[in-house]
Amino acid sequence: MSKPIKEVLIGTMVNGPEVMNELAMAKLSGEDIENQRSEVRRKLREYHPPFLTLDVLEKEQLDPLAMRIRLCPVDGSVPVFEAGQYINVFVELDGIRTSRPYSIATAPHQRAYFDIIVARKAGGFVSDYLIDALKVGDTLTSTGPMGVFRYQPVHHKRHQVMLAGGSGITPMQSMILDCLAQGCDRELTLFYGARKLEYATNHEMFKQLDERYGNFHYIPVLSDEEQEGYEKGFISKELIKKYVTDVSDATFFVCGPEVMNHFCMLELEALGIRKAMIRRELFQSRADIENEPAWPQEISPDDTFTITCGKKSFSARATESVLAALEREGIKVPVGCRSGECSYCRMKLVSGKVFTAQGSLLRHADEVFGYIHTCKAYPISDIEVAL
Repeated sequence: MSKPIKEVLIGTMVNGPEVMNELAMAKLSGEDIENQRSEVRRKLREYHPPFLTLDVLEKEQLDPLAMRIRLCPVDGSVPVFEAGQYINVFVELDGIRTSRPYSIATAPHQRAYFDIIVARKAGGFVSDYLIDALKVGDTLTSTGPMGVFRYQPVHHKRHQVMLAGGSGITPMQSMILDCLAQGCDRELTLFYGARKLEYATNHEMFKQLDERYGNFHYIPVLSDEEQEGYEKGFISKELIKKYVTDVSDATFFVCGPEVMNHFCMLELEALGIRKAMIRRELFQSRADIENEPAWPQEISPDDTFTITCGKKSFSARATESVLAALEREGIKVPVGCRSGECSYCRMKLVSGKVFTAQGSLLRHADEVFGYIHTCKAYPISDIEVAL
């Protein structure tokens, strides 16, 4: 009979036999905590549930594009989460089961419900459904809170500089509300990029917070119009320097559309900001993936290739992610962030070639053994993947 892995590992230690003997004696004379494993798992699921069933309590139009949706778990209070985290919401539309990650807009101390902010996208598959068809009283299924886009007091600077665009304001809102409500000893500077002031979600709320709290500074940046008292253009290195006197003594948080995200990362690099002092959140790839700098020029956006998974083969456009193509064909893939970070959707690339979009955090082992993050992988030849 083979030994448990714990005994094998302990047996390799210098004092392995003595340790094993002491463990055996402890079991005879004390409480065997191994019998409590089921209770430990139950508690973990209570505080960190893998999935949630959510009642839709309210819907509110915040601006021409953004809708606030208030959600409450059907079986109790909101689970523990950290400001800046997200849930991945599942829907089934036209026979296709898919999901989208949405950051939690409320602060962690709000335990009765949490809000997500859904921004309408041109041709949006899920956003249109949540904004137009979802009704108060309906239920949704989501993952539990996930993600690492959060403030870490141990190694982050006391000055938290946030660069947000569009619905990228949502995790910033949670961090701001959390910090101000708790009276945390840190300074917050929010640069919020929007095309026009009417698209700056929760503008009045941030304006009032700026007036009320001395440690919170709100700078709207409008790209498509001029408004007296507000900045015009983009969140550039010059603009950041204008409001942040010592950029080396701050931690930067970036969240927004891929194009804005990429632009801000280049500006921070030009300012000499160390990567360790930049936290970045990017949901999904850019819509025009063929315009990424490394996209192979010989591949047209209209090119189609065959994807084989198990006994199933089907066609997919080069600009459709492998994950989206698999979901379209009814193949269930574990999924979390849809932005190349969590690795839930990783699969073995058995054959063929894919284009990997920016932001995919593939481990070295994934690259060595041929695994891909399907949410960030696009077919540029016929491919075969394995679950």
